[in-house]
Amino acid sequence: MPRQSSPEASARERLIESARALLWERGYVGTSPKAIQQRAGAGQGSMYHHFPGKQALALAAIRRTADALRAAADEALSAPGAPAERVAGYLRRERDVLRGCPIGRLTQDPDVMADPVLRAPVEETFAWLRERVAAVLAEDPRPAAEPAALAAAVVAVLQGGYVLARAADDSRSFDLAISGILSLLEGSGR
Repeated sequence: MPRQSSPEASARERLIESARALLWERGYVGTSPKAIQQRAGAGQGSMYHHFPGKQALALAAIRRTADALRAAADEALSAPGAPAERVAGYLRRERDVLRGCPIGRLTQDPDVMADPVLRAPVEETFAWLRERVAAVLAEDPRPAAEPAALAAAVVAVLQGGYVLARAADDSRSFDLAISGILSLLEGSGR
């Protein structure tokens, strides 16, 4: 029989998930504690029972989002196949392109970037992603370029693809950017 979660744990989870969604949709300033509470169906007392304030809740939400991004990336990058195939699998995995990257969008939020506590998981996630992609590319027995530089380019094109797609309100811009970086990777011997 599955273990039932306590109402307190359930309220905490609802608060974190509500904050995650609102941060992605509205950014930090646009995500008020009241909006989080309303979306979570939790009262102010419940929120402050679990979190000392908005920053702590936002940090929990950002960390949860970062963990989800890492898990999805790691799954794709750990799949069987040649290094370039695994990177291609990661870049072409299904995603809601027009909503943008939930971590990447936080880099455009001046309040998140100005707060070292909130910025840390964003920075750590991108560092991890570059290192993980570089490790996959380094498995190629015939490296034609520095894996760390290629990985940085892959991550930059991925994030830039989101921006282009959102600006055009058309996911084809994202697809074109991904096709371009994959062509370059294949052309470099990968």
